[in-house]
Amino acid sequence: MTKTAAAAPNPILTAPLPGLMLRLSVPNFLAMGASFLVGIAETAYAGALGTLPLAGLALVFPMVMMLQMMSAGAMGGGVSSAIARAIGAGDEARAQALVFHALTISICAGLAFTLIFLLTGRAIYRFLCGPDAPLDHAMAYSNVIFAGALTVWLCNTLVSIVRGTGNMRAPGATMIAVAFVQIALGAVLTHGLGPVPGFGMAGLAWAQVIAYAGGFAFLAWFLFGGRTRLKPQIAGARLQAGMFKDILKVGAVACISPLQNVATVLVLTAFISSAGAAALAGYGVGARLELLLIPATFAIGGACVPMVGIAIGAGMIERARATAWLGGLFAGALTGVIGLLVAIAPDLWAGLFTRDEAVLDAARTYLRLAGPVFFIFGFGHCVYFAAQGSGKILGPVLAGTLRLAIVLIGGFILTQGGAPSWSLYALAAFAMAAYGLAVAGLVKITKWEK
Repeated sequence: MTKTAAAAPNPILTAPLPGLMLRLSVPNFLAMGASFLVGIAETAYAGALGTLPLAGLALVFPMVMMLQMMSAGAMGGGVSSAIARAIGAGDEARAQALVFHALTISICAGLAFTLIFLLTGRAIYRFLCGPDAPLDHAMAYSNVIFAGALTVWLCNTLVSIVRGTGNMRAPGATMIAVAFVQIALGAVLTHGLGPVPGFGMAGLAWAQVIAYAGGFAFLAWFLFGGRTRLKPQIAGARLQAGMFKDILKVGAVACISPLQNVATVLVLTAFISSAGAAALAGYGVGARLELLLIPATFAIGGACVPMVGIAIGAGMIERARATAWLGGLFAGALTGVIGLLVAIAPDLWAGLFTRDEAVLDAARTYLRLAGPVFFIFGFGHCVYFAAQGSGKILGPVLAGTLRLAIVLIGGFILTQGGAPSWSLYALAAFAMAAYGLAVAGLVKITKWEK
């Protein structure tokens, strides 16, 4: 591959970090804010159907978040990182070739998600809640979502490709549009409107599939229509092991992290589900906010990936590290404010979704215990995204392993001893704090180089 010199200094390598990070983060922040509204709307639509559909959504939601986190934050981070490092090194031909390999990975992964969850989804949800009524509602939602998993993978991969060039505006605007289409369609397809009948939980899922298909179509037109600095060529492209390695050395390892995040929530869900549908639904409302913090931190972390990657490619290691710590502080401040707010007034969140007092009590207990550590969790998770840009992601993944181990071991001890349910919420909060501190420490001692 030949390298092409930049016609002018890349502003990502020269602009002051605070202002640059804020400029790049704003489109992501708006997009993640829209995604946050989707989470609220979906839970409200399911809650309007009743407690059992809400409990069913709580069962499937961690799996949907895993789909999103793997395609956007994990493998998407690997895609953005590889392209950013190539651009930082002045090797735009390599960056263009990486597009074809990224799309190949996304097609394989999307089809794998469809196959796995259509074949084993019922067994997974039955394991979590037993043969109870919420299982039917969970399956109605899950089957449609994962039948259309490829649309999510393709859309998020194109978003990551464009972000890797340092362009945050086009992906941000696209995801805002996807979110609002999903919210509008969700209301219509779930509950019906005029001549359009309501399809319940299946309609809620169809809204996401249709919205992401539209997002993919627009970004394909944007990317392959010559509207970015990349000029990818699909016709005649050939697969190269080195290209896959460049993406997967970050993306494949990073995919362990969302598995750990979802496994942590699922383990706690399994412990709590024995208390009944109300307790499960209440925890689902509270834990949903925790999972939505990950997209919130990605608003800043997504900007950090190309900033760090381009700096690493150019050999500017100190600038890359400064970017990671600054991003962590920004993200921690954002999630910390959210955490303090819901700890002081938990009904501001929980009251959006239910009026059932038993469900509210469970959600209040969780938020009061977990909210105060959201700062540490947000800091650590943003640094995790920044580490993707460096190509060195093992440390943050090990921190996720630590968190899961704390929940597994601590949860087993507490449940075997007949401890009250609030103790599991306290355990979840402690594990979140341990994760954030471990990420920061492991990234600090990891050497970054070009």
